[in-house]
Amino acid sequence: MEENFGPDFITVTDEDGNDFELELVDTLEHKGVIYYAMFPAVEEDGSTGEPKDVDADDEEYGLVIMKAIEENGEELLSTLDSDEELDEVYELFMERFFQEDDGEA
Repeated sequence: MEENFGPDFITVTDEDGNDFELELVDTLEHKGVIYYAMFPAVEEDGSTGEPKDVDADDEEYGLVIMKAIEENGEELLSTLDSDEELDEVYELFMERFFQEDDGEA
């Protein structure tokens, strides 16, 4: 049996019908809600393995946090309801990311 390990990609559609591909980084459950941390998927330069034409300071390239909601019996991804919710969940993800980094050293 062959197992493939690699990034998980999710395609989301915004309210204008535009599709975006996101790379799933982590998930967590907080107060009974599942949150997803993702980065925009970027193509890699075949010769260097570096992302093509990406400015890491570009606001379009940052961490994307969405939450799972149920609508009409279907699970959907949604933006967070408030800046407070976003800040709280962002801090939880950052704690997890830095704990993982500390464990590898």
